[in-house]
Amino acid sequence: MALGYPMAVGLNKGHKVTKNVSQPRHSRRRGLLTKHTKFVRDMIREERKREELSNVLASPFSINVAVTKKKNTVSM
Repeated sequence: MALGYPMAVGLNKGHKVTKNVSQPRHSRRRGLLTKHTKFVRDMIREERKREELSNVLASPFSINVAVTKKKNTVSM
């Protein structure tokens, strides 16, 4: 355990000074999620879901149209 008074040797040796705390580098912010980014990603996610759902719901209809066209061209 460290002693409460100044020592000439060891980890706590030397002149006592307050630490100069610098701000973190701007590069540390990289990848942090802002409110705007979260909102935009959420909107894109919803749009993709909506698009996927419409494609899934529309695919049976388009298959039926293709089959009907095929039947009509074969019967002629």
